[in-house]
Amino acid sequence: MCLVPERSGNADFALRFPAHPAWVRNVRQAMRTALDTTVPRNGELIDTAVLLTSEVVSNAVKASLHCPTPPPVDVQVCWSQEGNLQVIVHDRAPGTLDPPDRAPADEDEHGRGLLLLTRCARRWEVCSHTPGQGKTVSFQL
Repeated sequence: MCLVPERSGNADFALRFPAHPAWVRNVRQAMRTALDTTVPRNGELIDTAVLLTSEVVSNAVKASLHCPTPPPVDVQVCWSQEGNLQVIVHDRAPGTLDPPDRAPADEDEHGRGLLLLTRCARRWEVCSHTPGQGKTVSFQL
């Protein structure tokens, strides 16, 4: 069963953007701005949310760039009734996202995003039960 956001109506926002690496920075800035206005005294939550969102969005953009016509990527952020921050990133690229079997070597530049999710998120998952191609990665803090 995939995580379904339980909206509280507080600080909900969504973005749809082209699958282009330059947009990763824009999503980080949007996340930071949105959280700075809602939880300004919780720097740790903000930093963790920005980092994990950046990692997941980077993966979605990278997967989408392999499509002949890269489809857009969606990000949805909301608060649950329990006060958990929920981030959902959806891409329309074929393929799956599998967690690595082991940590990458120290000299590797890639491969740490899903490990960061495992270590920093309260809960996370990959859902491929979406209409059409693609997958959704969601996490809670």
